[in-house]
Amino acid sequence: MEMTEKLSILCVLNQRGKYRIIKEAVKEGESPEECLLRTDKIRENNPALSWKARGILTLVREGKFTEYVFLFSAHGSDSMEKEKSANIVSWENAGEVLNKVAGEEEKICFRLLMDDGPFFSLKVILDRRNILQLASLNGKSLELFDILREDGSVSGIVRERGVAHLDGSLHPTSHIWIVRRNQKSGWDLLLQKRSLMKDSNPGCYDISSAGHVAAGDAYLPAALRELEEELGIRAEEKDLHLAGMRKAYFEDVFYGKPFQDYEISAVYIYARPVDEEKLILQESEVEAVKWMDFKECCREVKEGSMKNCIYMDELEIVGKYLDIWNTEEDEGYDPKRGNGGKICR
Repeated sequence: MEMTEKLSILCVLNQRGKYRIIKEAVKEGESPEECLLRTDKIRENNPALSWKARGILTLVREGKFTEYVFLFSAHGSDSMEKEKSANIVSWENAGEVLNKVAGEEEKICFRLLMDDGPFFSLKVILDRRNILQLASLNGKSLELFDILREDGSVSGIVRERGVAHLDGSLHPTSHIWIVRRNQKSGWDLLLQKRSLMKDSNPGCYDISSAGHVAAGDAYLPAALRELEEELGIRAEEKDLHLAGMRKAYFEDVFYGKPFQDYEISAVYIYARPVDEEKLILQESEVEAVKWMDFKECCREVKEGSMKNCIYMDELEIVGKYLDIWNTEEDEGYDPKRGNGGKICR
């Protein structure tokens, strides 16, 4: 087997938020740096482009030889301003690049190379259909999602979490609202305060517990897992009651990076007794929890008087469900049935 069959380079060129990707096979007897510098796009802009080695990709494809891709990033200098009309204007933004990049491994590489960072080792495993099976960064597994069609069915595409949030791919999540009866509006909600380490909405009050549905998993098992991981609650399937399904889109900028969250969420109610003092909070996810009266929560979310990332349409789903449960459960109503799984838009 010749070296050109297993060694290559990938470089992301970045100039004022516009990007290009360079891919090239490494010739026998050639170093990755020599391969990079002989490419036309680098030679045309050198020395205006400042490049550096950023990492290595180990790409494992079922039934094929392992490939090794040396990863570089290059940034333009102010001296490139005069070339803007002839050169940079033809470059693309992050979304356009992701739409054109076919391989999930290259999408992950692009995401990691968009910004400066330490040298890294990325491993990606694809099956014979080129469906993503595993991605690990410096030996730690990255989260993978099943990408959904608009009707909520699984598309067959598996995507890494960071890429899904960069390009706004539709994916499944599970939301769990922990409730208890009170003498005020009828119900309290347990709110969690998101950790300051979160990649979105750090330090905001949020749903009691929520998380993504991992590739190959389903809404209910994911909900049970999130409850245990985030709060230390070991629940059973019968303890979670489906209040409804919700499709939502959200976008913002966090830490200087664009963030798009497009998801279909299964909204569950958990009403078993909970002592907030005995919860085991996952430090990387949850900073604190507090009980709040349902109507008070609705008012503060609507007025914006509480730092939160809770949406009124989801509170409406929860409120409608609790109202039905409260008035009809003694008449044979089955709260676990919810609204039959209908997506609320």
